[in-house]
Amino acid sequence: MDPTHRGPEFFGHDNDGYGEDTGRRRSRDPLSTEFGQQPPQQARVVLLFPGDFLLTVNPVDGSEVELCPPGEQPAAPVRRTPAERTDRERAAAPPVPPGPPSPQLPLLERAEERERLVRLLARGRSVRLTGPSGSGRTALLNAVAADCADLAPDGVVRLSGHKRTATDLLYGLYEAVLDAPLLRPDRAALLEQVRGIGAVVVLDDLEFGGAALEELLDATPECAFLLTATPDIAAPTADSHVEEVFLAGLGRSASVDLLEQVVERSLTEDEANWAGDLWFESEGLPLRFVQAGALLRQRDMLRTDPTAYDEHGYFEGRPVDDSFDAFGQDADGHDVPLPSLGEGAAPAALLASRLSGPARDTLHFAVALGGEVPHQAHLPALVGDTHADAALGELAGCGLLSPAGSRYRLAAGVLAQLEAAGYGEDAADRARTAAQHYAWWSGHPSVTPARAVAEADAIIAAMTQLVPGDGAGQVSAAVLLARSAAPAFAAGLHWGGWEKALRLGQEAARIAGEVAEEAYFHHELGVLALCTGNLDRARAELETSIGMRGALADKSGAVAGRRALALVSDRSGGQVPGTRPSGEEVPAARYEESARLPVTVPVSGPKTAPRRSEDQTALISRVAPAAGTGASGGRKTAVLGGARRNLVAAGAGVVLAAVLGTVVTLGMTSSSDARDGGGVTTEQPDEDDIDGGFPADEPTDASTPGKGSSSGSHSSPDPSGSRITPSGSGAPSTGSTGPSDSPSSSGRPPTGRPSTPGTPTKSPTKSPTKTPTTPTPTTSTSPEPTESPSPTETDPGPTTPDTSVSASGPSTTTSESGTTVEPTVA
Repeated sequence: MDPTHRGPEFFGHDNDGYGEDTGRRRSRDPLSTEFGQQPPQQARVVLLFPGDFLLTVNPVDGSEVELCPPGEQPAAPVRRTPAERTDRERAAAPPVPPGPPSPQLPLLERAEERERLVRLLARGRSVRLTGPSGSGRTALLNAVAADCADLAPDGVVRLSGHKRTATDLLYGLYEAVLDAPLLRPDRAALLEQVRGIGAVVVLDDLEFGGAALEELLDATPECAFLLTATPDIAAPTADSHVEEVFLAGLGRSASVDLLEQVVERSLTEDEANWAGDLWFESEGLPLRFVQAGALLRQRDMLRTDPTAYDEHGYFEGRPVDDSFDAFGQDADGHDVPLPSLGEGAAPAALLASRLSGPARDTLHFAVALGGEVPHQAHLPALVGDTHADAALGELAGCGLLSPAGSRYRLAAGVLAQLEAAGYGEDAADRARTAAQHYAWWSGHPSVTPARAVAEADAIIAAMTQLVPGDGAGQVSAAVLLARSAAPAFAAGLHWGGWEKALRLGQEAARIAGEVAEEAYFHHELGVLALCTGNLDRARAELETSIGMRGALADKSGAVAGRRALALVSDRSGGQVPGTRPSGEEVPAARYEESARLPVTVPVSGPKTAPRRSEDQTALISRVAPAAGTGASGGRKTAVLGGARRNLVAAGAGVVLAAVLGTVVTLGMTSSSDARDGGGVTTEQPDEDDIDGGFPADEPTDASTPGKGSSSGSHSSPDPSGSRITPSGSGAPSTGSTGPSDSPSSSGRPPTGRPSTPGTPTKSPTKSPTKTPTTPTPTTSTSPEPTESPSPTETDPGPTTPDTSVSASGPSTTTSESGTTVEPTVA
């Protein structure tokens, strides 16, 4: 079996001296690598090429899919040689059961059907052989396949339709004729490859018909199919070119001859009469006479000395009827009677009761797995007997097994008969035991994907029996088995079994409440759907997996899911929700906050805040349009939402310009009030009268014009940090170090003296005699805008008194809290 036998050194003994303790073994897991050698990896990572993808099957972290990089595409598939096809067919055949060889049974009363089938296949026609279970369809199929070995260029391809779909059979035909390891073409490439295959395809146990069968035949126009099915399978379509051949039972004489071949002796008169009654009851099915011959052989064994098989334990634990002795006679010396007619028609329970203990345990496992018989290599571990592999030969010799592809399963009708005899009472416990064994075996590094695929039917049957299960540990065992077997099925290119294992595992994980495992199965289902071209299902599964892994804070798993989801979006031509197309710039984060007051001094007029475009405003607002409004309505709403901030910024610029103009006007009028006759009235407004607004810049140094001097000057700071000093001619000059917009109108130095900090001053109020003419102020602006200083950064000096200009222009009121502009009527 796969776990290799450990030598005596594994248990602390040498090969030479048994019993001598060699001490504790050194650990083979060093903390650091020795001479560049990495520790052995237990994970079986396989790279596959499905279509134009590169699929990394990782049983630990989950599968990852990406576009196949240039230069890493696998080589094109090549056709197998006749010798390679023969070797592959021999490897795919069911194993020969251990024990004495069974007699080779002849093919009776099938010559006419055999010649007809070969003749139709030689003409390129496809044939459907229909007959009841146990009618000998598989034996006739083997004979016809041997006769058609040289008819087609690609030879004879044998396939099993047991639990297989049309797509599975197309890929099976592709792998049987073409050698392409690790390559699984997409649907288009698959149809292109199988269209050129010319072979005689012998397909046993077909389980579908109608449109699915027509699809299989249309995809392979150069192949001739020999199909076998039971009458309950759907027939081909009406316009299908498939010949129908019905296979009936054997005649009475042929049935008696077959029974003699099985028993390997001539029948007595009583046995011949019993065989005639059995023929009438079973309608001449060959399987019933093979099983009846096994009953007669057991009857002959009861007449012999049972101690002849004690060395091999054949009769150990065999229940024997107490009314008969070891030689098959009762107390009166009568012989062992023949089985009844009912026992001959349904002989499974009677045959099983006379088998060895391991053989009966094997039947228990087969019933628990829905008729699937484990491989003979697994029987010693399952049954607990080192010689349990011989049980397969006992069951096959009794006619209780029939071949199904590369394995065996219970023959037709045997499962129902054993369940009626009570072999299914412990089915749940047996299925859990098989699931635990297969979970350990399929995850073992020595087990190749091909071997795991050969046991796929039994593994899936074990999970099916446990989901949904109410027993202790059933669903948890199913989750563990699906977690171990699904990557092996994927690596072995058995994607039909991969999908079944993932769906059963996902359901088991949901029932068991294992969220992490459920997210894994959803991710794998999404990857499988992506590789097979089902984009809608892939998107749904991947989104579910990403959501679960996000809740579990599984960052690596969520990243792998988003990568696969990006491929889904790329294939579907759309955008994944929550992501941005590649190459698109991500806009900076914007916040809904008040715009800051610009501090640069406007030259030709008020400076307003820049207007945002309609698209930018829509991005900021992110307001969905109301029902019944179109895209234009939503855009207008977004623009109006940002217009209020624009108006506030524009108003602040106007206010600042008015304040600067007022300061300059005060300086000029204070120095020329005697000549112009103008009067300026200043007063301190109450702070409660101000409605708010933006904080005004506070001067750090106030200037007071001289009293009684006609050439008094006034100095006020610029918001940019410069000082504006009006000259005696009425054109103010600046003391800023930066460049000025226009030179001063006069080169005379400023006159006047600075005011004392902390002492507010007022100019005398005079009645104007004429409307003064306000000259255009010339200011100096700083090259870069600066922010207005906060109140805590200014000196605690006096504030500039608020002034009111009684002229034809507006009246401006300035305070610490803000500035208001009120229109004044002259």
